[in-house]
Amino acid sequence: MRTENYNLMGLDAGAISRRRALQGFACGFGSLALSGLSAQAAMSGTGHHPARAKRVIFLFMHGGPSHVDTFDYKPELTKRDGERLPFAPAKNLDPTATRQAKLMGSPWKFRQHGESGLWISELFPEVARRCADDLCVIRSMQSRGQSHGQAVCMLHTGADNFVRPSVGAWVSYGLGTENSDLPGFVSISPSATHGGPRNYGAAFLPAAHQATTVGRNGKLGEDASFRYLKSESGRTLQESKIEFLRKFNGDHFARTKHAPVEAMINSMELAFRMQGAAPPVMDIADEPAHIQELYGIGEEATDNYGRQCLLARRFAEAGVRYIQVSTPNVWDQHGNLKKGHEKNSLAVDKPIAGLLTDLKQRGLLEDTLVVWGGEFGRTPIVQGANGRDHNPQGFSMWLAGGGTKGGCAHGETDEFGYYAVKDKVHMHDLHATILHLLGIDHEKLTYRYAGRDFRLTDVYGNVAREVMG
Repeated sequence: MRTENYNLMGLDAGAISRRRALQGFACGFGSLALSGLSAQAAMSGTGHHPARAKRVIFLFMHGGPSHVDTFDYKPELTKRDGERLPFAPAKNLDPTATRQAKLMGSPWKFRQHGESGLWISELFPEVARRCADDLCVIRSMQSRGQSHGQAVCMLHTGADNFVRPSVGAWVSYGLGTENSDLPGFVSISPSATHGGPRNYGAAFLPAAHQATTVGRNGKLGEDASFRYLKSESGRTLQESKIEFLRKFNGDHFARTKHAPVEAMINSMELAFRMQGAAPPVMDIADEPAHIQELYGIGEEATDNYGRQCLLARRFAEAGVRYIQVSTPNVWDQHGNLKKGHEKNSLAVDKPIAGLLTDLKQRGLLEDTLVVWGGEFGRTPIVQGANGRDHNPQGFSMWLAGGGTKGGCAHGETDEFGYYAVKDKVHMHDLHATILHLLGIDHEKLTYRYAGRDFRLTDVYGNVAREVMG
């Protein structure tokens, strides 16, 4: 189904023509006003269908946490530890590991938690204790890409080998921002590897929809602020500079009609507005001590990720549509699984539980969709002496809030956790589901580029309605 650019709000042909006219007049500045009106229309709930969520916080666990050691309890795997896998392992893995195909039981115990009795391992004690009944664990995820580069791009863009817009860019393009003084998409401490900027980029979408980043590669740094945002001059002088640049770039755009020039103008306008709006949002010093403690701020193991999660809540509260919080590529335990996963989970468990608890107590979890997971899971067979290899054939991710069903386990892998076997959810399906919860039909959110209509889910994707509350 073909949908014209920016047609999410159901604009008729006359409205589309008006937009195009506004983009042509006044060096394109008229389109900024119409974009704001479209964002307001989105806020009022006029999408393709009623939205369950207004915003998304994606907690990206870079490297691929092991599902059979976290959220997918497999007692048969533990029972048959050391035995040979009774069926053929996936191809394109470590040949030594696949030849012996030796099962490795989880080093961690699982228990049922909450009123729902959701199985969670002892790697995530705080999430289990506080938030089990808020989670909808999808245990039948599948993706494309045996390597990190492929799988990370698939997770972030819906494509494993082409440059495509990221999920956050599509959401920003479709819904705009709830706050015109802040970007629609913020990426906190994005990874510098396995795609880097591609994972939060806009590709062929208008450049304004790529993420504004803070921090890098899992670290906020000493000065947790947007780069290049501070002004050394006073407000009046800054306004004069912006006015000069507006005229200079506007004249250039009028002569060339070069789209990147308009994107530059839009970026400068937003940056100017952000100089006043962003610093108060990013200053967590005014948070009460008990809230900072809730996120683990001030504790050595959890301080960094706790600050990132608290920033995510503040951005969500301020009207940013899509916020991503990333770890570095630390979950990739081809060896020393126990030591590595224990260190990683210790760093994120309390901050994640704090984020969910804080959102809930503020009434924000109802319309904020939180997504947790990595680019794939890990194999139930051992690699080397004590590690696990990549596994996109079956793994777990979880959702919370935003209209999802709490205390829910959807789908299944086989008895060892290798392949998804029931109610499979492909990455395209997850993307379709995220957009659906935001009020967007993934088949109608398209952008015409290079002679064809593109969408996040390409020609695939089914909404996993069973995960909705």
